[in-house]
Amino acid sequence: MPDGAAIVYLYDGSLDGLMCCVFESYTRRETPIDIVTVDEPQGLLYPTREIITVAAHAQRIYASLSQRICADAEELVRLGFLTCAPDKALLIYRFICLGYRFGGRVMSMLTDDTVCALNNAVKSLLNERHLLTGFIRFSEYSGALVATIEPKNFVLPLLKSHFCSRFAEEHFMIYDAAHGMALTYSPYKANVIPVESLQLPEEDEAELQYRRLWKQYYDTIAIEARYNPKCRMTHMPKRYWAYMTEFQENPSARMKQHVANRLSAPPAK
Repeated sequence: MPDGAAIVYLYDGSLDGLMCCVFESYTRRETPIDIVTVDEPQGLLYPTREIITVAAHAQRIYASLSQRICADAEELVRLGFLTCAPDKALLIYRFICLGYRFGGRVMSMLTDDTVCALNNAVKSLLNERHLLTGFIRFSEYSGALVATIEPKNFVLPLLKSHFCSRFAEEHFMIYDAAHGMALTYSPYKANVIPVESLQLPEEDEAELQYRRLWKQYYDTIAIEARYNPKCRMTHMPKRYWAYMTEFQENPSARMKQHVANRLSAPPAK
């Protein structure tokens, strides 16, 4: 592993930028004590070095992950970057350094704090992706389907294949209110783009009727004798309820208010 004086790396917040931090670390033979984005509050006690993103440098690191470690390690790194793990940049950097040292064996070193933390973060990401494939509720606006989510992890890239395959002939958008991003789709083209604000038009009567019918169906099939709120929250965590039609007394007003509240808050990192 590289060594040297204590220093903090600043990068642009992209995965390519993080791979360039790994490249610079080995080129300069120095070990950063932290890796943060350039727009994060500073107040750092250590000297900093801004790492410029160079595509060729990033590609060299991507190639080395499969060649020097294994293909699964490259996938773990890419997924790890989508997680909400604290200090995920430094965590991924340390994992790569371990991989260069131990090769493919690093994937089974689950007693190591770095490997364990990265694996747990990715498991949380994949679990949230799985839950959202069932919890997302779409509404129709002028022929297009729109849904809002508020995930902890950045799951939109992982949701793309599922929903694009399921609604191949539709026009839809999934708005991530927590990260200020959206997955947009029209046959047969999908993009994940930044969205600073989202203002939806008023729902027409047909949409409101579908919402009432869905809520009535949900209430009708419930078995009163087996009502168990704690069990329900285990399988359907409460943090997802804000955008689920069946949990709203007034779905239109409450969902719009929740989106407005999210838009007034800064996007998650």
